[in-house]
Amino acid sequence: MAVATAGEGAPAEYPAPSGSALSGTALSGPAARVPAALAGRSPLVPPERLIAELVPPPKFARARFDTYLPDPGQPSQAAARDLLAARAAAGPANSSAGRTGLLRRSRHRAAPGGPDGKPGVYLDGGYGVGKTHLLASLWHATEGPKAYGTFVEYTNLVGALGFAGCVARLATARLVCIDEFELDDPGDTVLISSLLARLAEAGVRLAATSNTLPDRLGEGRFAAADFLREIQGLSARFTTLRIDGADYRRREGVRAPDPLAQAQLDDYLDRAAGTQAATDDRFDTLMAHLATLHPSRYGALLDGVGAAVVRGVEPIDDQNVALRFVVLVDRLYDRSVPVLASGVPADRVFTPDLLAGGYRKKYLRATSRLISLARQGSALAAQPVMS
Repeated sequence: MAVATAGEGAPAEYPAPSGSALSGTALSGPAARVPAALAGRSPLVPPERLIAELVPPPKFARARFDTYLPDPGQPSQAAARDLLAARAAAGPANSSAGRTGLLRRSRHRAAPGGPDGKPGVYLDGGYGVGKTHLLASLWHATEGPKAYGTFVEYTNLVGALGFAGCVARLATARLVCIDEFELDDPGDTVLISSLLARLAEAGVRLAATSNTLPDRLGEGRFAAADFLREIQGLSARFTTLRIDGADYRRREGVRAPDPLAQAQLDDYLDRAAGTQAATDDRFDTLMAHLATLHPSRYGALLDGVGAAVVRGVEPIDDQNVALRFVVLVDRLYDRSVPVLASGVPADRVFTPDLLAGGYRKKYLRATSRLISLARQGSALAAQPVMS
């Protein structure tokens, strides 16, 4: 395997995490002091950090097949878990992957990844049915070098390393997982499809989840058809696993919590001072700051943050602002950062016009995740801060 080292441009505090496609060490180093506001941070993210973070996000660091709780009323959930577990137990896709890479791809054929002989698997279903949990479980259960990232993280990696450099880095992995494959950006879709084609030629197993195209709202079988069409020549390499069910975060009728009052936010920050790394931002200021940062830097923006206070949340009616906010919510959710907010409730951030458009599913997923984080934040505000 290629190994990222500080000599290649990777800062010493960002060695690659264990099990990543490039190294066997863990992220370490002291957390940076968290400024009073996220809007006061402008982190730099070197390419080697992008590579080092090709692992499941912290929220899913302990995700395993035996911790996935399928809905008893949705047998497809247990069936998907069992099939993925069987794939992981089947062993490496190709024992020569990692030694030959792409150097002999003309004679190198991907070994069967499952009973149907297809090395790729696509998890098809709505948000909140556990696709990310299952994808992370597959990653954890697969031996050998591997990579895990969102579609956006892989496009960022191609931008940082170039297409050939990205292929060279990933071609020696046993497994590459792509969460939330984007089907609403034709250019990036073709780019990542080409990347996956090269990896498949090298014998790398592939696993993906994706969102739906416009007007395919909540209909999983359309998502599968769209995915297979968009990845063109790769479609024959993928087995589709349908996962039915409702959003687990809202199965019990959970609603968005009431926004917190300014006095509650001030009280929490006073009590948290010195014991929790809480940031304090105005919503409009934070949205303006996000526009100055590439989305690949949003994760680093949250380094060391234990809770995020956001004042004066307002409905978003601008598509660009909304899509940036979706990425921030995803990074907050990945890191289980509670959100303590005043202003409008979490389920009213995206305006009806946005929810009626082509990015509806993204906004609904972000709303679901934001509600979960806001509930955590409300509970935090109501509890004494332990020293």
